[in-house]
Amino acid sequence: SMISFRRFPPAARFSKNKDRQNSMATSIESLHLHVNNKIATIKKSLQLRNIASDPDMNTILKKIGLELAALNDLLNRFEAEVEQQENSLNFLKDLKASLDGDMKAVLHLSQNIPPHLPRKAAATASEMNGKPEENTKDAATHDVSRKQSKCSASIKEMVYITVQEFETVPPYMKGRLTYDQVNATVRDINKAVFGKYKILRQPIKSLNNVNRNLYHRFMEEETKETKGLFFVVDADIKEFCQKTVDKRFQGMLSILRHCQRIREVRGGKVVRYVLL
Repeated sequence: SMISFRRFPPAARFSKNKDRQNSMATSIESLHLHVNNKIATIKKSLQLRNIASDPDMNTILKKIGLELAALNDLLNRFEAEVEQQENSLNFLKDLKASLDGDMKAVLHLSQNIPPHLPRKAAATASEMNGKPEENTKDAATHDVSRKQSKCSASIKEMVYITVQEFETVPPYMKGRLTYDQVNATVRDINKAVFGKYKILRQPIKSLNNVNRNLYHRFMEEETKETKGLFFVVDADIKEFCQKTVDKRFQGMLSILRHCQRIREVRGGKVVRYVLL
């Protein structure tokens, strides 16, 4: 029987031959490059061996070795410094975050200061410039201000209600009254007490007709039970605070009694609110 051979088209045989040639060429180039690299390495080794046998070149190599060691030490220092700076940067970032939180808290506090807290008086233009005021006060004015300060220092003031105290007030007593409203009433009562006893501390001859009439009313409202105490009545609150003691105001007085800031002394159809 006849053996049949598979025949490839001429174009396919040419393509395979070309790929085989290209592969061989690439292998030869790679081998050539590898051999050249080995030869270059051998040449460098021979040169270094020759240099090492030369005393002058050996000295240079030692200097180069010392410089490399110094550079290595310097790099180690740089790495340590970079690490330290990174730690400092992280610490400053944490500190900034903490300060930002504190700043927000301070800003919130500055925008929500209770109105009853005392505030520092604004500085005058002369104080801001560092110059004393001239020809504005004489010796008599200084004496009057000293007397007024002594008078105000001896007049009792009601202590403001704290948040903790306000929270202990029963809900039925609070109603819709707020913490700020109750302390505003404390401020009004203190204002009335100060106005009343400022008049009582002055010589009656130095008072005008209005204050003299008030002086006599104050003395008539004194009783044995209120002797030596500081108190006001409804008329005093109306006189010095321009407010009436209505039902809402009575509710706040009840809270002040609950918090032991005042007590009532009745007699002669007059209710006296005595400061405790």
